[in-house]
Amino acid sequence: MAMSRIVYVNGDYLPEEDATVSVFDRGFLMADGVYEVTSVLGGKLIDFDGHAKRLERSLSELEMESPLDRDALLAIHREMVRRNDITDGMIYLQITRGNPGDRDFAFPEPGSTAPTVVLFTQSKPGLAQSPQAQTGLKVISIDDLRWGRRDIKTVQLLYPSMGKMMAKKAGADDAWMVEESGLVTEGTSNNAYIVKGGRIVTRNLSNDILHGITRAAVLRFAREAQMEVEERAFTIDEAKAADEAFVTSASAFVMPVVSIDGTRLGDGKPGPVAARLREIYLDESLKTAI
Repeated sequence: MAMSRIVYVNGDYLPEEDATVSVFDRGFLMADGVYEVTSVLGGKLIDFDGHAKRLERSLSELEMESPLDRDALLAIHREMVRRNDITDGMIYLQITRGNPGDRDFAFPEPGSTAPTVVLFTQSKPGLAQSPQAQTGLKVISIDDLRWGRRDIKTVQLLYPSMGKMMAKKAGADDAWMVEESGLVTEGTSNNAYIVKGGRIVTRNLSNDILHGITRAAVLRFAREAQMEVEERAFTIDEAKAADEAFVTSASAFVMPVVSIDGTRLGDGKPGPVAARLREIYLDESLKTAI
């Protein structure tokens, strides 16, 4: 029988079948919680500090106390990698406002309710060698119907899940969300980019999109490699006319996009800029992995 995963719940390391959270937990009842996903390559954590900093920001935006400092968080991540023998994969971390003992819209009094902290691992051997990087993704565009604070990484992921299902039904891999103005915000679980005439265009940071940790690193590496980067909103029509496109996320790294709403980009194969950025990102991130 396969050994069950070890999951972290509020200070305890437990077999996954013994890991439970209260039915009154506000994460379950209200989506009142935040999360981060950190990739593991070769047993090491990719971009851990970026994820730890963004977690702090998400918590403070929701007026939630941070139950763990960076070092405690790092120790738990490392212990999870060790106990589950993860070489390549992901660590999912979720912090909710906890269980106040009953259901109420109002937040519990500060200090009265301990936050709930959960971590689990997902083993993905060969995560960095994804075959999709060779073929590229097909995306469709959908209306962006989410709430206004996409910069807070909350567990409220219903619409992105619906977007993934819309893509699946359309025979595509993912969806890009578009505002009424025709401007693209981001993918369902990634930041979106187009390339035109060698210039990389991606939406500027605001409350409208998630401040991607992989996004920040990729743009930094692009600039260091003397590539031209423009941070501004682009339309879905502009995207369809682009030479190439790609997305970034903690688990997909840099992933090329080869068609948008059935319109083929370039020659319909992953483009050179996305391929180069993927290579640079993986090389540089492995150097600084901890």
